[in-house]
Amino acid sequence: MNEGVQRKYGPLGTVLVIIPTYNEAENIKPIVGRVRSAVPEAHILVADDNSPDGTGKLADELVAEDDHVHVLHRKGKEGLGAAYLAGFRWGIDNGYGVLVEMDADGSHQPEELPRLLTALKGADLVLGSRWVPGGRVVNWPASRQFISRGGSTYSRLMLGLPLRDITGGYRAFRKETLEQLGIDKVASQGYCFQVDMARRAMKAGFRVVEVPITFIERERGDSKMSRDIVVEALWRVTAWGVGERADRILGRKRSGR
Repeated sequence: MNEGVQRKYGPLGTVLVIIPTYNEAENIKPIVGRVRSAVPEAHILVADDNSPDGTGKLADELVAEDDHVHVLHRKGKEGLGAAYLAGFRWGIDNGYGVLVEMDADGSHQPEELPRLLTALKGADLVLGSRWVPGGRVVNWPASRQFISRGGSTYSRLMLGLPLRDITGGYRAFRKETLEQLGIDKVASQGYCFQVDMARRAMKAGFRVVEVPITFIERERGDSKMSRDIVVEALWRVTAWGVGERADRILGRKRSGR
C-alpha cells in the first residue's frame, strides 16, 4: 500500500469494466452476465481484437440486448496492454469515473468487484491481489505460481515498490489517476503492462491499495500467457530498476559537487 497524497476523494462516478478479448467466444456471454449481476449499475466495454472465433459478433449481440454493454472493435491482435489503453481512452472520452481491468475467462471473479470499488472510495488505484493475506489462487500448477510470485517479488525488489501482487490484472482506477499517468507513453504489454501502470502510479504519489482476491484458472479457452511476455517483463523491469538506481547515484553525485 502507498499512502501517497493525503486528500479528500470525490464520488466514484459511473463504473466501466473493460474486458479485452481474443478468441473468447466460450467465455464472453457468461462473464458479461456475471458482471451485470454483481454490479448492476456498471457498464461493460468489450475490447475485441478481431477474434477469428466470432467473439466480436457475440459482443454485438450483447450490445443489442443491453444498453450497459458496449464493444470496441479493434483491427487485430495487438496485445493486452494496447487493448486496455484503448479501453481507457474510450472510457475517459465517454465520461466514466472508474475504469476496471478484468479478464474475460472468469479468473477475475466479478462477484469480488464490489470489494475493489469500496476500497477505491479512499484510493486512486486498487489492485486485486493474490498474494496478500486472504488472497489465493485455485487450480494453478506450481510452475504458474512460481512465475507469478517470482515476478511480483523480483519487480518489488528491483523497483523498490511495496506491492505484493504487482503483476495482477484485476484492478480499478479512478479516471483522474489515468489522466495524470501519461498513458499515451505506455508501450509495454502483458505482465509488463501491469507492472508499468502500478510503477507509474506509485512514482506519481498516488494512493495504491491492495485487496485480497481469489484467482481461478480458466476452465474454457486457451491462456494468452507466453514465454515472450515473461521475457519482456523481465528485461523491462530490470532496465527500469537499473535506470532508477543510476539516476539516484548521479543525482547524489551532482548534489555533492
